[in-house]
Amino acid sequence: AMKRLQGKVAVVTGGNAGIGEAIAKAFAREGASVVITGRRQGELDRVVNDIVKAQGKASAVTGSVTDESHVQETVRRTVEQFGQLDILVNNAGVGDFGKRLHEIDDATWAQVLDVNLTGVFRMTRAVLPQMLKQGNGAIVNISSIASLVGLPALPAYAASKGALDAVTRALAVDYAKDGIRCNVVNPGLIDTPMAAPLMGNPELLNPILSHYPLRRPGKPEEVANMVLYLASDEAAWVTGGTFRIDGGMTIS
Repeated sequence: AMKRLQGKVAVVTGGNAGIGEAIAKAFAREGASVVITGRRQGELDRVVNDIVKAQGKASAVTGSVTDESHVQETVRRTVEQFGQLDILVNNAGVGDFGKRLHEIDDATWAQVLDVNLTGVFRMTRAVLPQMLKQGNGAIVNISSIASLVGLPALPAYAASKGALDAVTRALAVDYAKDGIRCNVVNPGLIDTPMAAPLMGNPELLNPILSHYPLRRPGKPEEVANMVLYLASDEAAWVTGGTFRIDGGMTIS
């Protein structure tokens, strides 16, 4: 059977762990050449090795989405190595959980927005000229249900994700005529390194899961399946959408 991303080239930020890792592996399995970014070289190497061992194509660029030169370098190396850039997944993100707004300092607020929002701005800005030249592209932003409902003790994170949802719609409208689609995926609680403090602590986890009709955390691979659809030509008529994947949390 034809692979769903055969001949496509994708960049996945934060592709070294959690949801980003699952997306990179799903894309590679479906035939894409994948360039992953992240700050931890060892983890990036591990994911690239996993993909190559499974007969996929992957490479890595180490750095932070807060660094413009890293962002430019990522795009340059992707196009140099693979000749095009069809898909961007803005997945790199940080969470700062456990404090209400009056307890957060300037540095924390700035860092969360710098990675989760300005980092997406930088990476997308760097990728768009190549997509415009090609006359096609698919951008998928990884947000959170924190942008859709009020969750406790994560105001900076919620602010960054609410803005991410809004900028996704702005991109969808501005670039539709250029053949570039942009959608946003809003996961609930997913079993990833970011959620590790919860996962090992039933006293914290169980009260949270009581809000989830499906009564379990999601798996990174489940999010990757949704992102795979949105990045593929199967979703050619889908743009500007907000896709929740949350075990029913936001409807209950």
